[in-house]
Amino acid sequence: MGGPHRPSVTVALVTEPSYLAAIRESYDTVAAAYLTVVKRPTELDPLSRALLTAFAEVVRTDDLGPVADLGCGPGLVTAHLADLGVRVFGVDLSPRMIELARRARPGLDFRVGSMTALETGDGELGGVLAYYATHHTPPDSLPAVFAEFHRTLAPGGRLMLAGHVGDGERLRPTEAYGGHPVSYESHLLPPDRIAGLLAEAGFVVTARLVQEPTEGATRRSGTFLARKTGA
Repeated sequence: MGGPHRPSVTVALVTEPSYLAAIRESYDTVAAAYLTVVKRPTELDPLSRALLTAFAEVVRTDDLGPVADLGCGPGLVTAHLADLGVRVFGVDLSPRMIELARRARPGLDFRVGSMTALETGDGELGGVLAYYATHHTPPDSLPAVFAEFHRTLAPGGRLMLAGHVGDGERLRPTEAYGGHPVSYESHLLPPDRIAGLLAEAGFVVTARLVQEPTEGATRRSGTFLARKTGA
């Protein structure tokens, strides 16, 4: 005689998208070199510095909750916002980047995590900063990322998104930051498309600025300031 019947159970395994693994591995590899070459916020051009300062002012004034600096890298911009009086924490996929950030500013909160699935409750944040942090995301994955920004922001919460823009180019570098191997891709979307995706996610874009390449640079950059709708 057979034993009691046990129904079969199928376990679904959640597989991380390959692009996230490529970003994590690449930035773990280049972290030390990145820190030596990336500009500090105080070294940015006047417009970029002014936009960061404006974002800091509105989130301080609104006081709807802390700000998440997503894709914070070694925490340079996170620390800058903190110095401007913002309640802020940093999140990055790369454990090595977070290690460098914690070492430089041990008094700040830095967490390993992904902007695709934040360990933050609905409506808990007063602001989200994605500073040169979303261009590695494939375009068809951006709606889910922007939806996650929207989910975690309080009604009226602020978003600042800045990064490289273009005409839809897809770049596949094999090395970066002094010849270190990388496997991520970069997607340079038109500014109108980024603004449209933000609107579809429930944001009102309040300002945007497209800057032509500065000396020594080859890519245009775009900055978007937006607000989550709702009472």
